[in-house]
Amino acid sequence: MEHKSIFTAKEISEMAIAIALSTVLSFIKVFQLPQGGSITAGSMIPIIFLALRNRPKVALTGAVLYGVVQFMIEPFFVHPAQFLLDYPLAFGALGIATFMKRYPFIGASIGVSLRFICHFFSGFIFFGMYAPEGISPVYYSAIYNGSYLIPELFVTAIFIYILSKKKLIDAYK
Repeated sequence: MEHKSIFTAKEISEMAIAIALSTVLSFIKVFQLPQGGSITAGSMIPIIFLALRNRPKVALTGAVLYGVVQFMIEPFFVHPAQFLLDYPLAFGALGIATFMKRYPFIGASIGVSLRFICHFFSGFIFFGMYAPEGISPVYYSAIYNGSYLIPELFVTAIFIYILSKKKLIDAYK
């Protein structure tokens, strides 16, 4: 009986390389927020690139695993639901770009926006107590998470746009 693998060796290699590159880029922080979150040197670009080059199973698995790696590097959670929102779901959302291969800029934007939504809900549900007196936890979470994810979105979307125009996304398939 022949064993059929879920992923090819090439797909596993691409996931590993994308996760490793994203992890290295996540250490290059331009700005670090006190309760987590930072503007990095484009740490989401390799994961979005992976998503745009591969089938959904590869894209989503690689993105979720990147979230798990991020948790392993800085293991912090206050509740299992917060862990799910801030790590596997938030980073896994980047893999959604796989469904927008014909429109890489839009795919990257949707992936990062979905990541924002995950962190936003986690922020006001589990970290609303950090909102300054008189500020709504919902508003605080939107501002807090937007303060680093909006710049990250711009960097990621611009690089993905450039890579798509130079035809680099499909160059090595």
